Amino acid sequence: MGHRVHFSYFIIPFLCRFSFLVPSAYSQFLDYRFYDRSCPDLPMMVGRNVWEAYRKESRVAATLLRLHFHDCIVNGCDASVLLDDTRDFKGEKSTPVNRMLPLTFEVIDNIKEDVESACPSTVSCVDILTLAAREAVLLSEGPFWLVPLGRRDGTTSNPKAVVQIPTPFEPLENITAKFTSKGLDLKDVVALSGAHTIGFAQCFTFNSRLFNFQGTGQPDPTLDASFLSNLRKTCPNKASANTNIAPLDSESTYRFDNAYYENLVRNTGLLKSDQALMTNPDTAALVNIYRMYPRLFFHDFATSMVKLSYVGILTGEKGQIRKDCRFVN
Repeated sequence: MGHRVHFSYFIIPFLCRFSFLVPSAYSQFLDYRFYDRSCPDLPMMVGRNVWEAYRKESRVAATLLRLHFHDCIVNGCDASVLLDDTRDFKGEKSTPVNRMLPLTFEVIDNIKEDVESACPSTVSCVDILTLAAREAVLLSEGPFWLVPLGRRDGTTSNPKAVVQIPTPFEPLENITAKFTSKGLDLKDVVALSGAHTIGFAQCFTFNSRLFNFQGTGQPDPTLDASFLSNLRKTCPNKASANTNIAPLDSESTYRFDNAYYENLVRNTGLLKSDQALMTNPDTAALVNIYRMYPRLFFHDFATSMVKLSYVGILTGEKGQIRKDCRFVN
């Protein structure tokens, strides 16, 4: 793969690049040290399994991050996205928006199996997914942050609720509204969009920009000409190419950095929803700041990830600790 990797499960707290304040409304429920006594090897087990999956398939870093976001943005961080369909139950996992690399779900299952062997009925699936997302960023050369822990798993999942997930086709106003409905703000929109510095998108999510933008029969006029030409080679105008993939960040596809924002300034953002950040003066200002100050982007991204991880959480006696992440107890 040719890119550097890190092992966060060897990193002790005083080596962290950044520290973050827990939102006061939730600080009584979650704690970075929640499992220090009940499951002290949890970070090592999560880190090892994510690393092993990453060695097999580097794309799993982006899909783990995406899975965590999809879980939290739909009715809160409760691992509902991990529940399998049954004869009497249909959930979020089988919806088209959550079709991911099989390895994405397998790595969570593998972590849970290790954790259950070492610490039975102790660690929630949602905490495992939250930690795995952090590991995915770190392995991609992104920032490290402390993850507050102590969430519990939900017992329901609603496939219709996936409409809460922002799509590549929506205007910026709609996307912002979906974030603010979860207690997130405009800075979170721009910072978390930076997750698109890694990963890929299928051609059908952006091919209208290449051939028929807004029904004009012409490409999106904001697209850089050279970028457009290259994308048309990857995604020709035919149905059989719809599932071809292109990198969200062609400059540093597997490295978590601030090149995503540089791409937007150069009109080489892949998705319409990404490039739309340049159409609003407030979001465009943040794009330019993150383009110029990568450490600030890392700080704000990590802060927004912590904030995201508090959305709609279950604690105390609410929810459960699933024994198998695919099924309720």
